[in-house]
Amino acid sequence: MSSISVVVSAWNEEGKIERCLASAKWANELIVVDNSSIDKTPHVAKKMGATVFTRPNNPMLNINKNFGFEKASSDWILCLDADEQLTPELSGEIQKVIRDSQETVGYWISRKNIIFGKWIEHGLWWPDKQLRLFRRGKGKFPCKHVHEYIEVSGPTGELTHPFTHYNYETVSQFVRKMDTIYTENEVNNLIASDYQFVWYDALRFPVSDFVKVFFAQEAYKDGLHGLILSLLQSFYSLIVFAKLWERKKFEERSITLASVQRELMTSGKDIHYWMLTSKIKNSTSPIAKLWLRMQRRFMALANVMDK
Repeated sequence: MSSISVVVSAWNEEGKIERCLASAKWANELIVVDNSSIDKTPHVAKKMGATVFTRPNNPMLNINKNFGFEKASSDWILCLDADEQLTPELSGEIQKVIRDSQETVGYWISRKNIIFGKWIEHGLWWPDKQLRLFRRGKGKFPCKHVHEYIEVSGPTGELTHPFTHYNYETVSQFVRKMDTIYTENEVNNLIASDYQFVWYDALRFPVSDFVKVFFAQEAYKDGLHGLILSLLQSFYSLIVFAKLWERKKFEERSITLASVQRELMTSGKDIHYWMLTSKIKNSTSPIAKLWLRMQRRFMALANVMDK
């Protein structure tokens, strides 16, 4: 009969790791890689029956996750973060597939992101599929970027039930992680890809991200949560650009009012297109009404600037 190890990498998660491990108490083995926490994370993990390994808090998070995989002794490995939780339905499904699976070496699982107290059902945050269940020795994280998926050698499948991710609880948490982890990683990736710095990306980056998330990925269906998260994602892109500029020692660039106007007009046309083609135009929700009012004001402003 197949066995399974649950591997969790954590840093200062004393308030969350108990819930995570309790949801996986049925596993044959619980392994926690403690990234030199200064709170009671390792104590709580041991209390829950986990084997704890202490490692340096490496900025490349995947290094310590892979270390945990190497310490697992079961046939299968399930990778979780401390702020994630299994449901009884998913736990039962996992136990069934590892018992019955023949050729499949890894499984994708949808992730329910709870952000600011609400399950976000659109945008970047659903179904947010993650490859987290795999045969021991057949998978690991590539140590290149923060949000890389586990890579496996062999065919993969997909499970029906999701797991829960208690994601951002406060705006400060979002901004802190954005600043210290995610935007830094994004900047390094762009520089490594030989990104050519141009001033108008200061407008294009945030507008493009907002349009993609709010309209194309239908985040507007999540109401005010969707609007704020789309704007925060846009802010994330602006910070990425600003940090790229910082890496260039804040060099001076001349821009004209006319060139900025052209960029804003193009952005306005993109938003107008999505307003006309997306279902939001027929919605009677407060968010839809707000966007229609903003659109009318923007077009009026654009007409004044164009004269």
